Amino acid sequence: MRIHLQNPIDDPLFHFSRAMWDAAAVKTGDINHHVTIGSTETDFATAMAEAEALVCDAGIVKAHFPCPAPHLKLLFVTNAGLDRLALYDWLPPNTALMNNRGTHAAKSGEFGIMAVLMLANRVPEMVTHQRAGRWQKLWGAVLSGRKITIVGLGTLGGAVAEQAQRFGLNVTGVRTTATPHPHCEQTIAIDALDEKLPDTEFLVLACPLTDRTRGLMDRNRLNLLPRGAGIVNIGRGELADQDAICDLLDNGHLSGAVLDVFTPEPIPEGHRLWTTPNLVISPHTAADDPATYNKRSLDIFLANLKAYQARQPLPNLFDIERGY
Repeated sequence: MRIHLQNPIDDPLFHFSRAMWDAAAVKTGDINHHVTIGSTETDFATAMAEAEALVCDAGIVKAHFPCPAPHLKLLFVTNAGLDRLALYDWLPPNTALMNNRGTHAAKSGEFGIMAVLMLANRVPEMVTHQRAGRWQKLWGAVLSGRKITIVGLGTLGGAVAEQAQRFGLNVTGVRTTATPHPHCEQTIAIDALDEKLPDTEFLVLACPLTDRTRGLMDRNRLNLLPRGAGIVNIGRGELADQDAICDLLDNGHLSGAVLDVFTPEPIPEGHRLWTTPNLVISPHTAADDPATYNKRSLDIFLANLKAYQARQPLPNLFDIERGY
């Protein structure tokens, strides 16, 4: 198969290399392909004339599609959330669209539990005091036995649930249906979320952005959280009412927040987020590790390629109607 890897436009930390491809191919024994790697617009246009499979990030898709790609059968996007590529009318006919779901598990799980530990130990509040030059002792608490609600049990949320279980937290998972999850004591359907929020000490948002989840945590729902609760968002900024979170931090209803995603990104200069108390900002880096990201993505792509060649279902096929 003729496979082309196109490097990101402005993110050299996530560039593909020939050595990276060769290592992944040798590991899987899948070495009989014609592979090109490009970084320029000319590289892309030349490769698309013959490519049967393309591996690239969402930025490349946004920049170049629709485009002539007469032989393209597989498009593997090295992002899990593809919401910014909707409405998907740019996708060439008879081309399977895949994401790299699974790449982010280890990093997002560790980041998620780190954020919860920060909330439990009042680190966001400590940072606020530090900025003010104020010495004020604050006492944290251990996690064991405390209650966490994780919205979304895919790669991100499932990994956070696994870590939370290890720390002895009482884990409730929220998903489309109440199907049990191995790392949750309780799993509820998203329709029952309002009933669970008043009993939630830590809320983690880790679901994809879809028509159903956009604005999920509006002001009314955020107000259902008990006083002293903390919130983590590693999903998408549009999942929650950002101003409502800031208001609840300002008035002390929320004890702290660790946010990795925002609306818009990057956060504009002078935005209230920069000065909201008891808030730790991560610049959309919670789930990505440059040292492992492309290697893991290529492993997943090659697993999907094997499935395609064997005429089996593609594990990472993106469901356009569901949005993930």
